[in-house]
Amino acid sequence: GLASAWIGIGLTLGALANWIVVAPRLREQTERYDNSLTIPEFLANRFPSRAMALRVVSAVIIVVFFSVYTASGLVAGGKLAESAFSSVLQFSPMSTYATGVTLTLGVVLVYTVIGGFLAVSLTDFCQGVIMMLALIIMPLVVLYGAGGGGVSQASETLATLGPDYLSWFSGLTVVGFLSAIAWGLGYFGQPHIIVRFMAIRSLREVPRSRNIGMSWMIISLVGAISLGVFGRAYAVRNGIKVEDAETIFIVLADMLFHPLVTGFLFAALLAAVMSTISSQLLVASSSLTEDFYRLFLRKQAGEKEAVLVSRASVLVVGIVAAVIAWDPTSKILGLVSHAWAGFGAAFGPLIVLALTWRRMTGTGAVSGLVVGALTVIAWIALGWDASFMGGPGIYEIIPGFAAGWAAIYFVSLATAGRNEFRAIPAQ
Repeated sequence: GLASAWIGIGLTLGALANWIVVAPRLREQTERYDNSLTIPEFLANRFPSRAMALRVVSAVIIVVFFSVYTASGLVAGGKLAESAFSSVLQFSPMSTYATGVTLTLGVVLVYTVIGGFLAVSLTDFCQGVIMMLALIIMPLVVLYGAGGGGVSQASETLATLGPDYLSWFSGLTVVGFLSAIAWGLGYFGQPHIIVRFMAIRSLREVPRSRNIGMSWMIISLVGAISLGVFGRAYAVRNGIKVEDAETIFIVLADMLFHPLVTGFLFAALLAAVMSTISSQLLVASSSLTEDFYRLFLRKQAGEKEAVLVSRASVLVVGIVAAVIAWDPTSKILGLVSHAWAGFGAAFGPLIVLALTWRRMTGTGAVSGLVVGALTVIAWIALGWDASFMGGPGIYEIIPGFAAGWAAIYFVSLATAGRNEFRAIPAQ
């Protein structure tokens, strides 16, 4: 129901705060701290007393959670193939779902391995435009096309299903509300997002980048929420059976449009999947190359060798993600929520405090990374994300973010020593 839209609102607020608090500071300090290329490298330069530990722990967390995150995108690709291309993919000896996972990974690997950061950035832009157009078109057709009936009739249809569907708060507990809004905290710690701040051309470009990024995000989120809510009404009014709520986009696109338009909309869905996967694979491979290979195995590795290792790393992480995604009963939102919380709790407090608190120490930074990540993993393992002390579950990013922040603060105070914060050099 509409109460789920609080996740989107939380994400919007978190993204805006990320642009205001993190983006300008990270762009400026990236240059100040030796033009760092990756998040682990920036943290190592920011806290040289614990450089080795920060790079290793950061890289491990990035690879582990990105494997899960990438798997969620492959699950989406598998579900698209299963719902839309089952007749076309009958040639495959594997199931349609498994074939979809394999093909999705294969296409992304090709352009990520060959093109690198530039290819990923350019395809992200093109894919973002396609996604936004699809999320504008679909809700409008669902509401005002044949069988839609407009907002009023859609609202009447949803009201017959129960009081919860059109209520912002019905059935939503305080814990549920906080868990939904807390999704916004994750933005502070997503390596594949904040690494883009490091790549902005100059500090002067940050405001314009923020305006473009937030405009795209708000339009896309409003479209996605509208499609979810009113798409359900359309399905009920027209007797359409949707077995898996996560396939509503696919089912309606297949039924409502000419095959050419349907193909465009399916391309938009694939664009969303591939855009995310490619960004994640690129960050994970960069971390493996810079923070493992060059740090421990070949410190003097040249650029060509590093590129080859990076490409191999993309392949390895992609295969691990495919293994995780191989189960067709996997839920996209479940995988995303766990990975999102893991990154948000591990890197979120660390990035914010590293950029804003001069008294933070390297030991505090390592403590925050470890405590934040382990709290999320333990919370999920204990099942407290589903049910906590007999009540509703608490989204694991809340205890993880709080624990990581507290660890950084108290350990930094306890280990205060040489200030490692670099002041802006005099002009």
